[in-house]
Amino acid sequence: MGKGICFDTGGHNLKPAKHMMGMHEDMAGSAVALGTLLALTELKVNFQVDCWLAIAQHMISPTAYKQNDLVTALNGTTIEIVHTDAEGRMVLVDTLALASKAKPGMIIDYATLTGTCVYALGTRYSGAFTNRSTLLNTIIDAGVASGERVWPFPTDADYDKLVESDIADVKQCSLEGDADHILAAQFLNRFVDEKIPWVHLDLASASNKGGVAHIPTATATTGFGVRYRLELLLEQQVMKVR
Repeated sequence: MGKGICFDTGGHNLKPAKHMMGMHEDMAGSAVALGTLLALTELKVNFQVDCWLAIAQHMISPTAYKQNDLVTALNGTTIEIVHTDAEGRMVLVDTLALASKAKPGMIIDYATLTGTCVYALGTRYSGAFTNRSTLLNTIIDAGVASGERVWPFPTDADYDKLVESDIADVKQCSLEGDADHILAAQFLNRFVDEKIPWVHLDLASASNKGGVAHIPTATATTGFGVRYRLELLLEQQVMKVR
């Protein structure tokens, strides 16, 4: 599964020109998901894979969502909009809810989701989150083996206090901005069936000058995630870890 914002203006919380440049690449998560599906298809793996692409453009219009709006997600959860530029988590929640209905053996999602993950790790690692602590070592090992390194972040329940809402089930984010990558993961986790193992990758290393791991590039785009997921599924046997 991947976030596929094909262009991101920031909405009513409009990005300045410097930060809007290159926002056609905010679909990197969906590109990784699709690339992984292609690789697994060519490898003729003996298990079923569904690829979910959360594709949209994020523009300003008379009908665009705005701060203080209430949005009801597919699973009935009501969401208080705090910042319109936190749109990636909004397109992912319905996609996660839809995927959960299919009762898969595991959900793995990719998203160029937060600036705070880049601040925490730089662009040589990506951030990892999971609802299964038993997967943590496997998640790290897959990054080391593939060269597409990840580092896990906490998912403790007390972070939820930062997105409590007086008028909805949950706030989309916090205006304080602290640990937004963690808050985003906590928010997304609400839309995943707790019976389903889930891994969320915040793609801090989707762009890194010179490339990452086995992918050298004249541009900053790394393609991070395809080789990582193949390692996770085929070599680390993540589906067998519970």
